[in-house]
Amino acid sequence: SAAAQEGRRLMDTVGWAALLPQMLASLGMVFALAGVGPVIADLADRLAIGGPYASVAAYCLGMALFTMIMGNAFAAFPVMTAGIGLPLVVQANGGDPVAMSAIGMLSGFCGTLMTPMAANFNLVPAALLELRDRHAVIKAQLPTALALLAFNIVLMAGVVYR
Repeated sequence: SAAAQEGRRLMDTVGWAALLPQMLASLGMVFALAGVGPVIADLADRLAIGGPYASVAAYCLGMALFTMIMGNAFAAFPVMTAGIGLPLVVQANGGDPVAMSAIGMLSGFCGTLMTPMAANFNLVPAALLELRDRHAVIKAQLPTALALLAFNIVLMAGVVYR
């Protein structure tokens, strides 16, 4: 009974944030079911993104960009994976879907560091710390996010096609 009590206490402490990843993943699935993935695949096809390394770069950059738009990588993941990850990185170029998914999510989290849409990570801390510049947290995280995104692209290119 102690485990059940502590589990309930923990969920009471965490509150609504425990459901946030599932809700954002559901939002991503709504976008995927609405056909956003094939539109992104068509755009990638029109831009002639097809080579293995260009596909990796497009997937990582797309994850970061779509995360910046949506505010969270959980929402971007189904759309970018359906649009670029599976058709280009995995099917067309024979990439490893496990490595692509793991590094792709990390690339998406780089986008989280760079957007005011991720208000719970970027705007709320600035308000709680009473910073004059409400985007100060984003500005402080930007160099790290860009460096990590570049590293993710190189890492994925080296790992996904082994």
